Amino acid sequence: MWNKPSESEAPSTRPAQSNGFAATPAAMRPTVPTARSMSCLGSGLEIRGTITGSEDLQIDGKVHGPISLHGQKLTIGQTGKVQAEVSARDVIVYGDITGNLQAQDRVEIKKDASVVGDIKATRISIEDGAYCKGRIEIDRGGRSSASISSAPSVSSAEPESVNALVPVGAN
Repeated sequence: MWNKPSESEAPSTRPAQSNGFAATPAAMRPTVPTARSMSCLGSGLEIRGTITGSEDLQIDGKVHGPISLHGQKLTIGQTGKVQAEVSARDVIVYGDITGNLQAQDRVEIKKDASVVGDIKATRISIEDGAYCKGRIEIDRGGRSSASISSAPSVSSAEPESVNALVPVGAN
């Protein structure tokens, strides 16, 4: 009546202690940290107003209004259409955006994406086939002293500005 579980019992009914998961079914979450959480605005949504947040955001719908995600990543999906002033750690564009972008780290403009507005970031990537119209400002303030000493003598407090109208590919 009170038998010990046999060794042939299925592993799913025994507590998993060595694989990083909690032993109880109610807490079937990994005990190790997981990837950042991300919110999504689907392609059927249209938002008018200010968006602020403390997690990554993917926009596949339409947004009209400022977006502020300091320290987080903003992804504008292929169906995303955004008219906004954007501030985030990283901005990745697959869709269309009209407005200025400011990224603490990087801006990526993917193939078939469209950006109309000024861009300020530490790093920028524009793929072939993307459309970009506006001013690009590379902020060199985040560089280490070793890399500044080997660079040409340019004041690190002054960002480098480039005026650009870059139609890449046929639109």
